[in-house]
Amino acid sequence: MFLKLLMMSAFFAVTIYIGFRTRKSARDVDGFVLGGRKVGPWLSAFAYGTSYFSAVVFIGYAGQFGWKYGMAAIWIGLGNAFIGSLLAWYVLGARTRAMTHHLRAQTMPEFFGARFSSHGLRVAAAMIIFIFLIPYTASVYNGLSRLFDMAFGVPYEWCIVGMAVLTCVYVVMGGYMATAVNDMVQGVIMLFGIVAVIVAVLSGYGGFTQAMISLSQVACDTPGTAEMQGAFISLFGPDIFNLLGVFVLTSLGAWGLPQMVQKFYAIQSVDAIKRGAIISTLFALAVAGGSYFLGGFGRLAEKIVERTPAGMPVYDSVIPSMLAHMPDLLIGLTVVLVLSASMSTLSSLVLTSSSTLTLDFLKDNFIKDMRVRQQVMVIRALIAVFVLISTLIALIQYNSSVLFIAQLMSISWGALAGAFLAPFLYGLYWRRVTTASVWVCFVFAVGLVCSNMFWHYIHSPINAGALAMLAGLVIVPLVSLVTPGPDAERVRKLFEESYLNFHDEKIDAD
Repeated sequence: MFLKLLMMSAFFAVTIYIGFRTRKSARDVDGFVLGGRKVGPWLSAFAYGTSYFSAVVFIGYAGQFGWKYGMAAIWIGLGNAFIGSLLAWYVLGARTRAMTHHLRAQTMPEFFGARFSSHGLRVAAAMIIFIFLIPYTASVYNGLSRLFDMAFGVPYEWCIVGMAVLTCVYVVMGGYMATAVNDMVQGVIMLFGIVAVIVAVLSGYGGFTQAMISLSQVACDTPGTAEMQGAFISLFGPDIFNLLGVFVLTSLGAWGLPQMVQKFYAIQSVDAIKRGAIISTLFALAVAGGSYFLGGFGRLAEKIVERTPAGMPVYDSVIPSMLAHMPDLLIGLTVVLVLSASMSTLSSLVLTSSSTLTLDFLKDNFIKDMRVRQQVMVIRALIAVFVLISTLIALIQYNSSVLFIAQLMSISWGALAGAFLAPFLYGLYWRRVTTASVWVCFVFAVGLVCSNMFWHYIHSPINAGALAMLAGLVIVPLVSLVTPGPDAERVRKLFEESYLNFHDEKIDAD
């Protein structure tokens, strides 16, 4: 216990110290929200990766989909690396940096408002982010409860409050640079931690070969696949359709999440984007690929996994059950790993939410002539508010077992990426995109995901979110072709001026 507490104390001390050291970079809005748009490739890549993967992935998704699909769950990690990271950086990175710099956009709603000359779109996007990021923020806490109980016997309530306070302190002090530097530190911990955990767990099952042999002998209980032999070591697993839904949601979805795309706003140059793409992809391969690889062996812990009264496995208990018998040093490292993943994601979410609500909703709409210093003060205050609200939601979910809140990561990703992915992507590349097409995409995605919460006409909220994203890629061009086009001269000038230095080695950050 002393060793575990020592590791935790060191982690907390480093986190607060970084927040204190970076406070000078957060004196104005651009510095607080985007680090002055001078963030290098290593910090940007780790900030992107650590915002991508939280305890929800390591504990929740890796446990659930590793249990359901076995080793085929690795496809999800590969999709996260090559589509959610590598392709996202190459397709979105440089153009996002160039156009948002030209438009002086600091948030995704501000981009929509300036790109499509619509204040209404800016406000609508801000409200979508506000509504769907808070429950996603609360879901970040969910993976921690069982792990902390296993490692420390600490009540879940103390764990969430401590993590919330710590995150709030360093983000309020240092803003984006505090989160970026801490993300780098936390990302390194995640890399070492995931490798150590995989080696330790496989050793406990007799090594990789023996673990694969044991997994191949597990009977498949997926409906319609009872006769399938070795289902959990097969190439596509026992349920390829639902596996594809998870693949699309978690990989392509990153393209439309404001807390992810905003990392491209802040990077210092096109050259840094090229290097950041490689670093981010390797990070995703290790963390996401490693998490789903580990989860693929979840069935080997079948006898000790917690179950519901109906006999169904509690998916959040799969990974903690696999880790329960590791040495204390590795358990402590795992706790710090999951804390790192959760705090990095949490800091990105609350910074995105607070800056969006301040700059795109309160400013000019409710508070006229808001000065720069006031904007920074309001953003800082809202960070504390968002952390408090998400903490309360997480506590309510834990104490009352309101299951739908625990599932809101899928719903949040589906609504956010479904609404934003297609308008943002086409808005960077195609001059003909119309304001009407963006409105239709917003309404369709949010309407589909929210209505499915109540009527369940699509059985899986993951598949509903994936459908919303893919449908948006069709809706935006179709509606754009049948609705009045934008001001051709304004759009031509916007594209030419934005991409004038598109192939330059460095974009001037001034």
